[in-house]
Amino acid sequence: MARSRSGSPDPRRRAVVGLLLALPATGALVAALLVPWVVGPGLAASSSASLLAPLPVELTDATKPGNTVVLAADGSVITYFYRDNRTPVTADRIADVMEQALVDIEDERFYEHNGLDVQGTARALVRNVSSGGVQEGGSTITQQLVKQTLLQTAVTAEERAAATEQTVGRKLREARLALALEETYAKEEILTRYLNTVYFGEGAYGVQAAAQAYFGVDAADLDLPQAAMLAGLVQTPAADSPLVDPDRARERRNVVLGRMHARGHITDAQLAEISAQPVQTAPAPAPPNGCAGAVIGGFFCDFLQQHLVGTLGVTQEQLETGGLTIRTTMRADLQRSADAAVLATQPMGDPVAAMFTAVEPGTGAVLAMSANRVFGYDVDDPAQESLNLNVAASKGSGSTYKVFVATAALERGLPPTHTLTAPEPYTSRVYRNGLEPYTVGNVGDSIPARLSMHEALVRSSNTYFVALEDELGSVEGPVRVAQRLGLTSLDSVADQVVAENRGSFTLGPEATSPLALASAYSTLAANGTRCTPVPVVEVLDRDGRPLTRADGSPLGTGASCTPEVVSPQIATTVNQMLVSGSTAPYGTGRRAAIPGHQVATKTGTAQDRASVSFVGSTPRYTASVMLFNPTANEDVGGYGGSRGGQIWHDAFLPILSAEEPVPFPPPGIPLPPLPGAG
Repeated sequence: MARSRSGSPDPRRRAVVGLLLALPATGALVAALLVPWVVGPGLAASSSASLLAPLPVELTDATKPGNTVVLAADGSVITYFYRDNRTPVTADRIADVMEQALVDIEDERFYEHNGLDVQGTARALVRNVSSGGVQEGGSTITQQLVKQTLLQTAVTAEERAAATEQTVGRKLREARLALALEETYAKEEILTRYLNTVYFGEGAYGVQAAAQAYFGVDAADLDLPQAAMLAGLVQTPAADSPLVDPDRARERRNVVLGRMHARGHITDAQLAEISAQPVQTAPAPAPPNGCAGAVIGGFFCDFLQQHLVGTLGVTQEQLETGGLTIRTTMRADLQRSADAAVLATQPMGDPVAAMFTAVEPGTGAVLAMSANRVFGYDVDDPAQESLNLNVAASKGSGSTYKVFVATAALERGLPPTHTLTAPEPYTSRVYRNGLEPYTVGNVGDSIPARLSMHEALVRSSNTYFVALEDELGSVEGPVRVAQRLGLTSLDSVADQVVAENRGSFTLGPEATSPLALASAYSTLAANGTRCTPVPVVEVLDRDGRPLTRADGSPLGTGASCTPEVVSPQIATTVNQMLVSGSTAPYGTGRRAAIPGHQVATKTGTAQDRASVSFVGSTPRYTASVMLFNPTANEDVGGYGGSRGGQIWHDAFLPILSAEEPVPFPPPGIPLPPLPGAG
């Protein structure tokens, strides 16, 4: 055998031997493709018809969808959902040099052939065998697009195997589809689709994601060195990654530059200058993926995802591969303000969790969900939590339930002036604590024994409200009021509470969802109109059209409102009584007061201070705050009006200060003056 001066076999001899060894496979492919033209006319017609049969839907569809994007109400990004990180771009948003580099290294006769390039395949084989590595792809860009599309759209293991099996049958199918694809689409469309489809490594599918992953730029802004680097990645992206092996990546980039130079697309000076340079990268982080990676509002995102999948019927597959645009109800400004307010009062990851949950009265739009936790799944990180404490019913919310008793009493015809004497301690005449009498006391010693309903609500008198329950004779009225207002966390135990006639109901021991609590109070703030809490405004498909169900019906948002679940007359009266809670000198909600704005407030403290709660409303906003240890019974310290009221105040101060005040309607039932309230 002839040898080179170094003693190794002559590279040209190796190339010839390799080519001869590969000819049988190449010949089978070429022969199969030529069958329609060498057999009789009848068979030729039949084979041609098969060759140009309709394309499968995977190839007639446009470029695969990009990442699903989740947007706040102001259009800012909350997060994305995706299986493959992809951002499709149009041809005018891809740098010309990127297209040229790819064509030169992958398929230099792209603009000349009709989808198959036997001459180019043979030349690539010689070049690759001669070099001992992959210097040029053997398939055309069109064939590669067929293969990548069928592989990336495969659902089952069998489909994936069929897309990658090393058989003549697969090659023939790809060849037929490539020819049909070129009959259907212009070259520019095929090239653009390929650049939006192919995998470039580092989790980046398509040239836009790749430009960001390696260089932190858009595909439109790629320069020559960057384009050459990316074009060199499509064959072996893991091995040639500049982030993994810069030296090998440089060699591969220079191969691309050499091909571009040979085709006359770059100058001698460009080749010399760039080839001498090391690979330079400036990778941008991948887009956030899912709720654990949300830029803002991870727990809101979790509630949204559960709503989309559980209520609206959007599948996880659609979320991750559908390229949807999801416009949500989140107020990003309120979310950020609430996040800061929560952490200013309760440190991140503290055993005592603090949750702020806001909804919009009259629409049910969920505006914000904050916690001193990060939504995530690392059980060893105390700051991460996968249970959505803003939604779950965990602990009682204390005296916030007195509002339901007051509303039921107003419905019974008892006015806000209704006065009772309930000394401390007070023993119920109706309710029992098991076999024992049911006796309650107040917090502190400053609450008078004789009070009107209005003053008792403002002072949050335990003894008054148990006495008021005595007059009602049963807790069924208050329980059903709470359910009508939207306290859905009560639904699973409501009948049991009624059956047992639990006098403790007014003190709120039942496990309460912060979201449900905010929703119930928002019904009052909306003058009796109850709306289901919803996190989504609309869901658009990949083409920007409203997403529909499988039967073609509109997806909708799940929003539903029912007017007058309590009369406006009663709702406005309760609201005005609650406003006194933030204005009267002895009101328990004074810490939440914001000058110039009416704030209806109610505080709550569960038994042994295992949780404290606060609810505040304006005609535009209702938000609950709850603090408790979700894994143990612990005295959290303070009362609902202290830390809870402070969080509410701090969250809404910048929001309300930027808005004109909107007062509540006057009470439908006259309120008595409050002693000492001026």
